[in-house]
Amino acid sequence: MSLKTIISSFSKDDYTKFLYFLHKKNRRTDVKNIELFKLLYLDELSSEEMCNKLYPNKKKDAYHALRKRLYESLIDFLATLNLEEENSDKIQVIKYILVARSFLQQQQFVIGFKLLDKATVIAKEYQLYPYLNEIYHLKIQFSYANEKEDLERLISDFKKNQKSYTLEEELNIVYAKIRKMLHQISNKGEVVDFQKILFTILNEQKISIDETLSFKSLYQLLTIASISAFVTKDYLQIESFMLEMYDLLKEHPNKEKERFYHIHVLYMIANTLFRTKQFRKSMFFLEIMENEIGKNKRKYQRVFQLKYELLYTLNLNYTNKQEEAIERLESLLKKKHTDIVSVLDLHLSLIVFSFQKNEIQKAYKLLSKLYHTDKWYTEKVGKEWVIKKCLIEILLLVELDYLEVFESRLLRFKRQFSSYLKEIGQERVLVFLQHVVSYYTNPKEITSKEFITKIENSFEWIGAKEEDIFVMSFYAWLRSKMIQKPIYKVTLDIISKAAEL
Repeated sequence: MSLKTIISSFSKDDYTKFLYFLHKKNRRTDVKNIELFKLLYLDELSSEEMCNKLYPNKKKDAYHALRKRLYESLIDFLATLNLEEENSDKIQVIKYILVARSFLQQQQFVIGFKLLDKATVIAKEYQLYPYLNEIYHLKIQFSYANEKEDLERLISDFKKNQKSYTLEEELNIVYAKIRKMLHQISNKGEVVDFQKILFTILNEQKISIDETLSFKSLYQLLTIASISAFVTKDYLQIESFMLEMYDLLKEHPNKEKERFYHIHVLYMIANTLFRTKQFRKSMFFLEIMENEIGKNKRKYQRVFQLKYELLYTLNLNYTNKQEEAIERLESLLKKKHTDIVSVLDLHLSLIVFSFQKNEIQKAYKLLSKLYHTDKWYTEKVGKEWVIKKCLIEILLLVELDYLEVFESRLLRFKRQFSSYLKEIGQERVLVFLQHVVSYYTNPKEITSKEFITKIENSFEWIGAKEEDIFVMSFYAWLRSKMIQKPIYKVTLDIISKAAEL
């Protein structure tokens, strides 16, 4: 990670703290590291310009050495900062274990076991399975010196903890594999059977989904469910599961300690509810999410704020508050952000909203700012995002009557994505494009009864409630041409009817 990337993630509070850290660390009058840090934070000069400013004699070696020292100082600072913010109970358990082991090895058994008992209470309360594993290991190892300990009970507790620890580790492995698959899914069209994976693991371990699972394990189960829905586009299937899981999570003793995971869970639930067109409920969970982001001195704001904003503006747009959604997006995109994925999602959303508002020239101008190759965008945000971008571009070219460019983009789209769409069972995207071509070549025909019947019979709908909201949005453009009404009004009509079911 580059110096600029690390420093760009600093809040104003981090900036002030690091300056103080450098002032304390500097023993000489030379404060070039502070000057370099301030220049990098402002992000107004190139590396060469900074070198010339700090070293007018163009001492490149000295400049690179300075950058290296600043990088090492940043790592020291962030390590210290994270240690201070680390769960204090976890740190206390580690201290108890280390000191207890030392006492036990020196045959100071009474105080050693007393410290282990204290560590056990905390570790059990916060489900710190790895630390409990070490505690039981020490207690069993030195049980011969403690008549009060029941060795059989200790062994039973140890095995029970191992079972929970193993489940947490296996879920972590499954979680890691599925997250890795998610990147491959966008390229290969692989489908993950969430229920099969989940219940196979739980049956093997003979453990039920309940409050005995750690907060992290519950979070990972929800993430697996969310990824499954992303792949299958069947968010309705997991909705009740996620809400039931949240009932466990919101009463979990570690909710405050695991705020990062808690915020992520709230986002996943809000996203699922948005995708099932339950906008009011989605906004309810977004409100809780925003409240959680505001805690801990807004520690997780940089990680989650743009994800929150994306979902918030999507909800606004699909509840007839498009102006507010657009204004909010435009304001956000004027600022610099380090979360490239979220920025691209926000940018594409603004293009879509502008398109739905019939501001075609504005939408096309926004699209032209996405100047990287499709390969670059696929690597950054996945193939689904690229497909949406390409489809929007094709529709904009139809509206603008750019025939040659339209034909070129259409041909490229089919060459790039036809095989993939067939593999994942989404041939209807290609059917949709056939109708787009029909409209473009003969716009008068689209309003005929024969054409409308042909379109309605050519799509494989899975039911309005289950249908993907973004699929509906593309279809709404075509329907707006058939019934000759504004695209945004048609979009809202289609989705509101689905939401009522």
